[in-house]
Amino acid sequence: MEVGCVRVLFLSIALAIPTLVTGAAMSTSDYSAAKERAAIEYEASRAQCSQLTGNPRALCLVEARAVERKAMARAEARYRNSETARRDARIVLAEADFDVAKVRCDAKAANNRDMCIKEAKAVEVRTKAEAIADEKVAAVRRDTGDDERNAEYDVAIGKCEALAGQPKEQCLADAKARYRK
Repeated sequence: MEVGCVRVLFLSIALAIPTLVTGAAMSTSDYSAAKERAAIEYEASRAQCSQLTGNPRALCLVEARAVERKAMARAEARYRNSETARRDARIVLAEADFDVAKVRCDAKAANNRDMCIKEAKAVEVRTKAEAIADEKVAAVRRDTGDDERNAEYDVAIGKCEALAGQPKEQCLADAKARYRK
C-alpha cells in the first residue's frame, strides 16, 4: 500500500510540473484573486474536516493546507514569472506532498510506517533536486543562447563590413535590430 501512496504522490508532482514550466505571467489583480481563492478553498476544506476525528481528521487538515500552499505557490510562480519562482513553487509542492504523505504514513504500523515515511522523503528530496537542477539547466540554456546570439551578431557585422555607404548602414541597423544590440 505504501508504494501506491508514493506513486500517487509522485504522479501529483509530475502533473504539476508542466503547469509551472509553461505558465504565463499573471497580473497583480489575477494574483490577488488567486490568493483569495486559495484561502477560501482552504477554509471550506478545513470546515469539512471538523466532522472527522483521529487520523482521518489530521489527514483532512493537512490535505486542505497542502492544497492551499500549492495554489499559493503556483500563483506566486506565475506572478513572478521567473525560473527561481518556478523552482520555489516546485519545492513548496514537494514539501506539501511530503506533509500529506507523512500523515498518511502515520496510520500504518511500526516498520511499514517508517518505510512509508522514508519513501515519501525520498520522493521529496528527488523532486527538490530536480527543481534545482532544472533551474540550473535553464540558466545554462539561457547563457548558451546568449553566446550563440553574440556569435551570430559578430558574423552579421562582419558581413556588413564588406559593404559601403547606405547598404552598410542599413545592414548594421538590421543586424542590431535582429540581435537586439
